[in-house]
Amino acid sequence: MDLLMTDHSLSQNWEGGDPGVAHQKTPTSLLLTPEGNFHSFGYTARDYYHDLDPEEARDWLYFEKFKMKIHSASDLTMKTELEAVNGKKMPALDVFAHALRFFKKHAVQELREQCPSLPERNAIRWVLTVPAIWKQPAKQFMREAAYLAGLVSPEDPEQLLIALEPEAASIYCRKLRLHQLIDLSCRPVSNGFLGERRSIDSSFRQAREQLRRSRHSRTFLVESGVGELWAEMQAGRRRRLGPGQGRLTRGDAPTAREETRSGHLGRGDSDCRMAFLGADPSRTHSSRRHLPQRQRKRLPGAHSVPFPHSVNFVKWSSQGMLRMSCEAMNELFQPTVSQIIRHIDELLARPEVQGVKFLFLVGGFAESAVLQHAVQEAFGGRGLRVIIPQDVGLTILKGAVLFGLDPGVVRVRRSPLTYGVGVLNKFVAGRHPPEKLLVKDGKSWCTDVFERFVAADQSVALGEVVQRSYCPARPGQHRILINIYCCAAEDVRYITDPGVRKCGAISLELAPTAPGAAPARREIRASMQFGDTEIKVTAVDVSTSRTVRASIDFLSN
Repeated sequence: MDLLMTDHSLSQNWEGGDPGVAHQKTPTSLLLTPEGNFHSFGYTARDYYHDLDPEEARDWLYFEKFKMKIHSASDLTMKTELEAVNGKKMPALDVFAHALRFFKKHAVQELREQCPSLPERNAIRWVLTVPAIWKQPAKQFMREAAYLAGLVSPEDPEQLLIALEPEAASIYCRKLRLHQLIDLSCRPVSNGFLGERRSIDSSFRQAREQLRRSRHSRTFLVESGVGELWAEMQAGRRRRLGPGQGRLTRGDAPTAREETRSGHLGRGDSDCRMAFLGADPSRTHSSRRHLPQRQRKRLPGAHSVPFPHSVNFVKWSSQGMLRMSCEAMNELFQPTVSQIIRHIDELLARPEVQGVKFLFLVGGFAESAVLQHAVQEAFGGRGLRVIIPQDVGLTILKGAVLFGLDPGVVRVRRSPLTYGVGVLNKFVAGRHPPEKLLVKDGKSWCTDVFERFVAADQSVALGEVVQRSYCPARPGQHRILINIYCCAAEDVRYITDPGVRKCGAISLELAPTAPGAAPARREIRASMQFGDTEIKVTAVDVSTSRTVRASIDFLSN
């Protein structure tokens, strides 16, 4: 969950974090009081919570790394709950609303300093960036959280845009000048150090112009990195130290930025703070001085901790820090880096990406010298130029601003899934299975037929609509509810086929007929858009040409 407003705001660092280190982004950490009221966010929340007395900490609600939990939730609804560190649960919608409300307050304060006459309502277009792997329920969830936080009103949905992170990065890269790009092929590794950064040469000009003219979303994303790296670090801690001996806190982990700070690949040690838990999950203090006296006595001195493959280069320091050698650090990175290399390799094998000459690394993990070296080593010899934009960690954020100024900059997208509805078709013996036969009023129908709106991997233009007409089943009906189904396959026939699941519903609100008017057949024409970052629906009553209130809900399952 990132925040970007203006270049002026970017020059101001977030409070907290490691002393002497500039932070342009803040971790997804939220602290609520025992009563459930907002206390702080980001580094401030993390540091305050870690400094609480262990007994007092039990009552506070501390949430961390909760952004990706709504993606991993198998059945995301408006009632989904998140668990705080102390085990207490809270509606996920409220947790995200607290975070977005904090962002809103911070952004409005910055903007008012620059523009004191800023109007109260509808003066800001908000852009929330989400990973491209997020499904429609997660995107709708973020929109609902934004409504609850007061960013925009549900009556003005166009004031909030959902931007896909790889698209935002691509949009920003198209705008960059040559001196703002770094070609990794010009930075050879010598004695474990990356060479001096040199700007990319003019051979990139033609490719950049093609990107600008195409306005087509042909961005292929490898969305793995910090999350998987973090999971591996936690798993490694459990394997090497045993359960309950210590827990890395996200803000204290050896991150890509920390590992890259000196630009090294093969030298130097890294320190990261540990939260010693023992048997009490609420004790998440970050150094020896915060621990009770009885727990300080149990704190290990400086000694080696076993590591896989006989790499014994992890030590406890006397200050309660986990000191990791470069070899140990590299080993923690390898599972995630290897997965990224594998996935890029699979993407490059696709026919539609043949002839690609430039590979951009963007986002926070792209700051890692380990990742940079691995990608250059794997693909630099194939004629690919591996490029890093300057301020690589802010690429997505700056691209989101450009997207907010011009939402039509991406004109074509690919549908990640096949979407459709279940309908009745005329039954044809020998073509339809007998178990799908339904006889009604003397007519034979085939049930559960999947009527496709859009197929998986199909290119859909921005503004392109899929239209279907629906009729109320009975006179006086005030609402039509149509279930939407989705699947990863393209050739699905029935909504009962393997892999097909109900993912949402279209609701059409019908105006009542005039008093005394004879019941007449009504036709409602629904138009669905699949080319935007969110699926949208509008509808009109054909007989009156009046707009029908229509909505699409992916959180009702």
